[in-house]
Amino acid sequence: MFVRSFRLRLLIGVVLGAMGLLAITHLATVLFLHQYRVVLHGRSAAVIAAIALAALVFGLAQIRRGLSPFDRLRARLSAVRDGGDRRIEGSYPTEIQPLVNDLNGLLEHREGIVRRAVAKAGDLAHGLKTPLALLAQEADRAERNGDGDSAVSIRQQVEKMRRQIDYHLAHARAAGSGAAPGARASVAASAEGLARTLARLHADRALAIRVDVPADHVFRGEIEDLDEMLGNLLDNACKWAKSAVAISSSREEAALVITVDDDGPGLPPSLWEEVLRRGVRADEAAPGSGFGLAIVRD
Repeated sequence: MFVRSFRLRLLIGVVLGAMGLLAITHLATVLFLHQYRVVLHGRSAAVIAAIALAALVFGLAQIRRGLSPFDRLRARLSAVRDGGDRRIEGSYPTEIQPLVNDLNGLLEHREGIVRRAVAKAGDLAHGLKTPLALLAQEADRAERNGDGDSAVSIRQQVEKMRRQIDYHLAHARAAGSGAAPGARASVAASAEGLARTLARLHADRALAIRVDVPADHVFRGEIEDLDEMLGNLLDNACKWAKSAVAISSSREEAALVITVDDDGPGLPPSLWEEVLRRGVRADEAAPGSGFGLAIVRD
């Protein structure tokens, strides 16, 4: 017989064991009564039956209590997976506690690896930005010395390298964004803060930026990652909007859907996939690096 459920296996084992023990006990009782010519009265039989029933109920209650730590462990793991907790909390029986300790150790180790990798990417980006700043100064010096063509060429390459650094740094952060269990960020707080900032930046156009996000909607990740995504989308929306931008969120089954919309001309369907590629811009005349949507996608 193939049974996958541990609970069912344990219950079957207990029932079969109880049946065997009952048969042995019954046989021993019959032999004892027969050997010593003992007559079992109805009241005595009722007492024995009541004791047997009580023992059965108590045994089943103990089985249920013994299995309850597995239910708690599953609930805690679900909370870690869903971002509610960073670690598996609680005290467990001696047979389960080593497993819980190992799982928490694995979570800490994974989080540490990703944190160090992201920090290294940041250090690398910071180390490269200083030489790029020096190159930009060389371009200014070349322009002052009358070598305009060289200055333009240097500036183009410097800007290209800066865009690459920004993209790969954001990509490294995106790769590690799900590695910190329990990280949660309020969508409403992030959206409202960005809306206020962009409204000030575009004050001369009198853009209306409306935020319609329930207070209980949270993003499972770091606030910096949410700000990065919403900031890129809102920046695009504000560039192309005629007068209004809207941010909203809704739940669709297990997913949280955040929508950024504007009343601008929109993007032709033929370009939808194209603009998600890094370095691609829908309009070369508009300011931007062409990496924003690619960063959001990652």
